[in-house]
Amino acid sequence: MKYDCLIIDDEKLLADSTAEYFNMFGVTTAAVYTAEECRAFFTENSADLLLLDINLGDDSGFQLCKELREKTQIPILFISARTSDDDQIIALNIGGDDYIQKPYSLGVLIAKIKAVLKRYRLGADGYDDGWLRVDLNAKTAVVQGEPVKLTALEFRLLAYLIKNENKTVSKQELFENVWEDKFTGDGTLNVHIRKIREAIERDPSSPEYIVTVWGDGYKFRGGKR
Repeated sequence: MKYDCLIIDDEKLLADSTAEYFNMFGVTTAAVYTAEECRAFFTENSADLLLLDINLGDDSGFQLCKELREKTQIPILFISARTSDDDQIIALNIGGDDYIQKPYSLGVLIAKIKAVLKRYRLGADGYDDGWLRVDLNAKTAVVQGEPVKLTALEFRLLAYLIKNENKTVSKQELFENVWEDKFTGDGTLNVHIRKIREAIERDPSSPEYIVTVWGDGYKFRGGKR
């Protein structure tokens, strides 16, 4: 079965009540209480978003997030009563998309969930903010209503960055997943990035969409949709 949201939290009463509330307001939600139950869930079901507690009894939500990130790029929002800045930094660095403090307001939380789901689902098919429109299915890019020309490789590169919107993507990851060749050189990548910027940016010398994260790689920085 396909769900909008899966909650993974060892506080069973809180997980169940949150899931019940989400379901009442049209966000189909299931709840599990351990890392093992989460793994079992994905053998027969799918979800477009996860609410993941850091503490899962004897297991760690951090470790589960790392494991899931090897298989999926769906949004993962951490929930925790812990207030340490270090926890929040770790959560985001290992692939979490947000960090939500317990106790949370169900009304505020469901509004956030719906907004994240909307962004994720649009991003699965493309990107559109009024200036730039990219259709990943049709493999087309349009700027201010005018089609732009990109080579097949340039489009694959742009598409990969869009699918990882607002996340830093390392050069090595791009080599392995776009070129499927980990030995591609930096110079080749830089040329293609420059050509994409020339095609889609308002000012290629001061890019707004594809920004360089020095020492790490590149990030597609999305705007309003």
